Amino acid sequence: MSTTQSDRLRGLVEPLVAAKDLDLEEIEVSRAGRRGLLRIVVDSEEGVELDVCAELSREISEKLDETDAMGDGEYVLEVSSPGAERPLTEHRHYVRATGRLARLQLAEGGELVARILAVDEDGIDTEVPGVKGRKPTARRVEFAEIAKARVEIEFNRKDKKEEEA
Repeated sequence: MSTTQSDRLRGLVEPLVAAKDLDLEEIEVSRAGRRGLLRIVVDSEEGVELDVCAELSREISEKLDETDAMGDGEYVLEVSSPGAERPLTEHRHYVRATGRLARLQLAEGGELVARILAVDEDGIDTEVPGVKGRKPTARRVEFAEIAKARVEIEFNRKDKKEEEA
């Protein structure tokens, strides 16, 4: 996608996303056969409900129909949330992942799977699970040490709402 098209789409879409108190995480334009594919990823502190994605999709579609931002050809519009194993690329992503297990690819090499306990401007405080009956250990990881990070799916972890009940 050209920078001009990207900037134009962002300018059209961002106000609609912000009006729903959501963050615009990603805009991706690609080809799917003869059709274009416009994928828009949104998120918020509380997550994104399916109904909100559907409503936002209708609003974005109407806005795009008023312009020629997608050109003359056919295209498919997808509006979704980042998904369960989302990459952590922004400071706010780490804040939202507090309490979750994350897989960190370290810049010096190696990998760390740890629970994010706290986030500040410079890095994260984590708890590395103990192995074979050992107690978990605390570890500080600076953002500069992280090459890639992704939330891990936990099938047996209780939801915060369940813990509060």
